[in-house]
Amino acid sequence: MHEELKEKIAGEIAMSDAPGSTIKKWREEFGISQQDLSRKMEISPSMISDYESGRRRFPRTLTVHKIVDSIIEIDMERGGRNISRFKFSSLDDAVIDMREFSKGISVAEFAEIVQGTTVNSNFDAERALYGYTIVDSLKAILSMSAFEYIRLYGWTSERAILFTSVSYGRSPMIAIRANPLKPAMVIYVRPKGVDELAIKIADIERIPLVRTPLTEADLADRLRRLEV
Repeated sequence: MHEELKEKIAGEIAMSDAPGSTIKKWREEFGISQQDLSRKMEISPSMISDYESGRRRFPRTLTVHKIVDSIIEIDMERGGRNISRFKFSSLDDAVIDMREFSKGISVAEFAEIVQGTTVNSNFDAERALYGYTIVDSLKAILSMSAFEYIRLYGWTSERAILFTSVSYGRSPMIAIRANPLKPAMVIYVRPKGVDELAIKIADIERIPLVRTPLTEADLADRLRRLEV
């Protein structure tokens, strides 16, 4: 359970639009002071303060894992009173719908079906998709382990991942950038806007990034009726 909790916390930090605030949230959730955390990590309290306030750049993956490991270790040394409060959800909590196709459908065709608008330019519009997954991004952050994240891809990564509960979409693209397995297409369902960093990452990864005005229910209905 400790490893699953570590993955949950590290994943939420990595996918957060404000990683410093998320680090602070989890530190305080466990009742750990900046001094105690810095002592465990053998760094100065000012470094923890700088990360949490955003004065320091987003910590490297190794640093994030060291922070999370230290939080869990401190709690275990105190008897694990906070660790025992956490229960974990399964992949089913985050995935709204998932389907494989028997034949490919192009990125351009799929975007048209979901009434999508593409917000980046560096991608292959004729790339074939062989499935899709609709996922609640907030539940994914809160409940999914790294292993469960990989299972979003079903039989193949040549699929569209549709994220609901998205405000501006920085977090999903940061998570995709950090993971070796990439989807063939990313769609934001009714976002407030699209973050510039998300667009930049999409171009770097050559993944079409699309926004759709359709509701979650409309999308599920349209995609279920696809004859592919």
